[in-house]
Amino acid sequence: MSLNEDFLLELRERADIVSVVSPYVNLKRSSKTYVGLCPFHSEKTPSFNVYPENNSFYCFGCGAGGSVITFVCRIENLDYIDAVKSLARKFGLNMPEDGYDDTLSRRRGRILSANREAARFYHSELLGERGRAALDYLLNRGLTMQTIRRFGLGYAPNGWTPLLDHLSQSGYTEAELIEANLVRKSEKNGKTSYFDNFRHRVMVPIIDIRGGVIAFGGRVLDDSKPKYINTSDTLVYKKSRELFALNYAKNSLEDGRLILAEGYMDVIALHQAGFTNSVAGLGTALTSEQAQLLARYAKEIILSYDSDEAGQKAVRRAIPILSGAGLKVKVLKLSGGKDPDEIIKNHGRERFKSLIDGAANDIEYKMLAEREKFDVGTDDGKLSFLKAAVNVLASADGAIEREIYASRLADEFSVNKSSILLQVDEARKRLDRQKKRDRLNSLNKTARSMGIPPDIPSAVSVNAAKSEMTLLSILLNNPDFFIKISGSVSAEDFSDELHGRLFKVLMERAASNKSIELDLLNAYFTPNEMSRIVRLNNDGARQAASLGICFDCIKIIKEEKMGVEKVNPAELSDEDFNNLFKSFNK
Repeated sequence: MSLNEDFLLELRERADIVSVVSPYVNLKRSSKTYVGLCPFHSEKTPSFNVYPENNSFYCFGCGAGGSVITFVCRIENLDYIDAVKSLARKFGLNMPEDGYDDTLSRRRGRILSANREAARFYHSELLGERGRAALDYLLNRGLTMQTIRRFGLGYAPNGWTPLLDHLSQSGYTEAELIEANLVRKSEKNGKTSYFDNFRHRVMVPIIDIRGGVIAFGGRVLDDSKPKYINTSDTLVYKKSRELFALNYAKNSLEDGRLILAEGYMDVIALHQAGFTNSVAGLGTALTSEQAQLLARYAKEIILSYDSDEAGQKAVRRAIPILSGAGLKVKVLKLSGGKDPDEIIKNHGRERFKSLIDGAANDIEYKMLAEREKFDVGTDDGKLSFLKAAVNVLASADGAIEREIYASRLADEFSVNKSSILLQVDEARKRLDRQKKRDRLNSLNKTARSMGIPPDIPSAVSVNAAKSEMTLLSILLNNPDFFIKISGSVSAEDFSDELHGRLFKVLMERAASNKSIELDLLNAYFTPNEMSRIVRLNNDGARQAASLGICFDCIKIIKEEKMGVEKVNPAELSDEDFNNLFKSFNK
């Protein structure tokens, strides 16, 4: 897709990347750059860098990088055109009427529009004759009409095509409704038929933080299976990146806290009871993307998962994910019911409020979970529990925190606190060694993604890859060199597919006297590809550049194309890759 480039350059001047990134990342100035914790992966040491001089960003931990447009694409899960539109609105620019193809943007818009109309249809059906049983079901669960209207709850009629018929009359095509996952297609006996995805279910619309209806969850009215059917991933919805009711909860934070429950109905019941800072995942285990999203709005998460084994397993999995996003974690010990909805229904709001006030932090929760595994009334049980407790304390970051809990254990079990702390130190050393191995693997993965993608099926020359990277890094920072190397090398000479495409784009733009600003390259490359290009651009800004180096690189590229020392990049050792990237700046 191509946009008017004068417009893009004006947008670049207005859309200061620091102001765009700051609402999502706590940035601190470091010389000419800004650093912070990456919003795209979990980390405790800042590796996310913002470069105001060229309006770009790059994370040395996960390899995410790009221009200010790329950042908006990633953080808001938008395509290129919608990201540009978002920035234009933010900085007071009007989109040009011509010069761009917004086909993908239009498809997204049609899905959002169809979802909005479907939500209206479902809600009207709930309040009509066909929805009487569904409305009774919701009222019997204790929901008020005010809550039902607030969350836009609805009913999908028990027929094959009620929604399809309604939306078809509103001008939506079958292809559009299939893309929105509102309708499904069947091929039988050479005949094609279409039918509603949701039938005879209570419908819960899922609304994003911008107020758009992006998906639905449909629940049965009885105990039949499956209990829930959810919208599959679409152009506007990725369930691993969204949270139910965050559009309401983000405006109702109490002391920077959010309550994270398991399901839609738990959250709706919590909101009705006044706990409007409640959210839930979307039919999948908690993801790092969801944790990063929570971290944008909250400092502390109170986990309120079901008390059954599945719920407690989900708690154990969620704690490190949330902690990795820099969030404090507390865990409710549910009593008086298996879930928040049941507790509030049976015992009232105050009972649940007392559970929140008494919520255990992540260390206390882990300690309690380990204690329940052993009979601490016996010597063997005490020893086994203390060994498990040592491993729990080893995962605690604060020395004071470790001291406090070691003192409690020493007092309760009549053992020397120094002995416990000695065992904790040994366990921490083991954890540190494992973290170092994990970090090395992560760095190696990043190196591969930045230099030679491991998924290239054919063999690639290491020397050629290094020379291609060096050449492109210099050219990105010295556009006047293009005319001087013209005809010396072609895109077909490059062994890395992305390097070849980048060279071709740069040469074509240089030949037409067009700028090669990073913001203008977004139209040609994906966000992942822009990450590699920004890395090349920023590395080139730090190294010496001359035409002589360019011609040396071209000579190697052409020689290596003839088949010298070719290897499969996926088979390179960690040491080989480290040597490759160490030699790059030389």
